[in-house]
Amino acid sequence: MSDQKHIVIVGAGPAGVRAAETLVAAGLRPVVIDEAARAGGQIYRQPPADAGFARAKSALYGMEARKADAVHSTMANLMSKLDYRPDTLVWGCGAGQLDTFHAGRQRTVPYSHLLIATGATDRILPFPGWTLPGVYTLGASQIALKAQGCSIGWRVVFAGTGPLLYLVAYQYAKAGAQVEAILDTNPFSKQFAATPRLLKQPSTFAKGLYYVGWLAAHGVRIERGVRIVRADGHGAVQGITFSDGAREMTIPCDAIGFGYGLRSETQLADLAGCRFSFDALNRAWLPERDTAGRSSVAGVYLAGDGAGIAGADAAELAGRRAALAMLEDLKHPAADIGEASKLDRQLSTIARFRVGLEQAFAPPSDCASAWPDDMTVCRCEEVTAGTLRRCIRDGEASEINRLKALTRVGMGRCQGRMCGAAAAELLSAETGKSMADVGRLRGQAPIKPVPLSIALTADMNGADDLSPIPEHARDE
Repeated sequence: MSDQKHIVIVGAGPAGVRAAETLVAAGLRPVVIDEAARAGGQIYRQPPADAGFARAKSALYGMEARKADAVHSTMANLMSKLDYRPDTLVWGCGAGQLDTFHAGRQRTVPYSHLLIATGATDRILPFPGWTLPGVYTLGASQIALKAQGCSIGWRVVFAGTGPLLYLVAYQYAKAGAQVEAILDTNPFSKQFAATPRLLKQPSTFAKGLYYVGWLAAHGVRIERGVRIVRADGHGAVQGITFSDGAREMTIPCDAIGFGYGLRSETQLADLAGCRFSFDALNRAWLPERDTAGRSSVAGVYLAGDGAGIAGADAAELAGRRAALAMLEDLKHPAADIGEASKLDRQLSTIARFRVGLEQAFAPPSDCASAWPDDMTVCRCEEVTAGTLRRCIRDGEASEINRLKALTRVGMGRCQGRMCGAAAAELLSAETGKSMADVGRLRGQAPIKPVPLSIALTADMNGADDLSPIPEHARDE
């Protein structure tokens, strides 16, 4: 049976690794494609093999070091039993095939069963000055620390909201950086009110309390319930100004890490034809799936944060669950109904906890009205808030794809991953429509930048025979 099926997993984070482990244990040999050079995903990102520095996993991952090591070790033990393709970008998806790019070469990879575990990225809500050198997302701040062994600046302020805000600040402070302040846009009262749901996972809740307590005990300034007014500076960041509702204050700094939680990377699921629906809790459009991870498209499965933000623990469980669903659909004897039921219960508990997190750290829903007209919303195409407002107020656009067509917002290198949420928020504020009613940006190939020659010649390259990438080519 394994010789007749082309099983492909996209993503080698916690979800992808656990799915691969489950399929390999059943005697199958999946293809695992990952954009990163080493497995682990963003949460357990590993430094490059030739990074030129060494940091213990306890320093890189803190209290999650054992979990990170378990994921890394599992993948290392699976290497001879699967077809692993690191440093490989999946940029397109058609009926039963993926378009990939590795080491300057286009490959079309066929699949009969596809598990999408593409993870998440930062939710970006801009503010004046956010394009200044020295302003980074929280995710980029983590990458600098984990993969490059450096801080984004000497004196850093972290701003926005969400559990990642405190985790990254803690990681930076532990690494020796000077964390000047944490600016959380949600008030403490809102976070306290979510405590009953957060106690559904007491150990995770306790970790969050520890991070906050440690930071406070080490003199890190924490301001809650604030509004980010602007990043200050000429040519580079020199400070950040925020408001507590009564007055504006400025904190000198040379770097800012910001983000408003995470948003799922859903473009590949979109190209695969998955049906989407609006998720009010995540304030985002997400691909539909059943509790096992089956999408609306037969043979396409979804797991991890790419299908809905739930965290690394849930991603591992969801990866296993989706793999079991695949085995069940293949009528494979290794499909374990008892194990599937256990995973369902565990995921249900985490889902209730996640409701509490989203309530405690909801992104601001009224920020777009305060954006000045000259503020850049789309960096790639240099589209300002004023350009978007004029288009909307002239009655030319009341739906996000129409706004994209008329202003080019979301047409650049990021394909809307950085500016899409902001454009939708502004459109909602200007029209009075809900976020669900303004629609979602439709995915377009290539979902990430590739050489123009690759995109133009993709259809002429033919299908891959699923032969592994040679070892020497992986290192190029």
